[in-house]
Amino acid sequence: MNQPGESLRESKKRRTRAALERATVRLSAERGYDHVTVEEIAAEADVSMRTFFNYFASKDEALIGADPEMGPRVAGRVLAAPDGVTPFAAYQQAVLAEITDELDSARDLWLLRKEVLTQRPDLLLRAFASSAESEQQLAAAVAARAGLPESHTYPRLLVAAGSAAFRCAVTRWALDDSLALGDLVREALEMFGTGLAHVPHHDEGGTS
Repeated sequence: MNQPGESLRESKKRRTRAALERATVRLSAERGYDHVTVEEIAAEADVSMRTFFNYFASKDEALIGADPEMGPRVAGRVLAAPDGVTPFAAYQQAVLAEITDELDSARDLWLLRKEVLTQRPDLLLRAFASSAESEQQLAAAVAARAGLPESHTYPRLLVAAGSAAFRCAVTRWALDDSLALGDLVREALEMFGTGLAHVPHHDEGGTS
């Protein structure tokens, strides 16, 4: 299923990337990460090694699964929301738009990735660093939308709290396969949204 506004080419790229991630995680869980080669991952995903390297520089990147286009893509959605939409609502809508059918059905894969990454602290740290970069891009978009400097507390707090809410939703989703990830993320964002729905003035709660 394509995301709204997604071209066929973009959909194919997203699906190929997801297939390579699935192959990396599953083979790593079955055989041990250090015993899996890029050639085996490509064969499992039914693509060439050249295709693998079009998406990932290494199997480390494929295991972590961080999409380098996600930060700019979500930030673009925040900025492109219609006039009159609050910064919080724009952020909420942008995050929820990322939850595709594939992600909502990938609970078992998420658990396997977590299991493999916990055995490799070095890769776990890289995964955290990648998330931090995306958060910074999102905070900049929220700041622009709110008419605040990037250094202001509001955009940083909104995105940090949103990321925490997302992680809480994913953890609950992992424990109960009867729940939909999109519903849990929406619920978690709404729980803290009331407190961040008000955009402060330029001189409130942050530096200029």
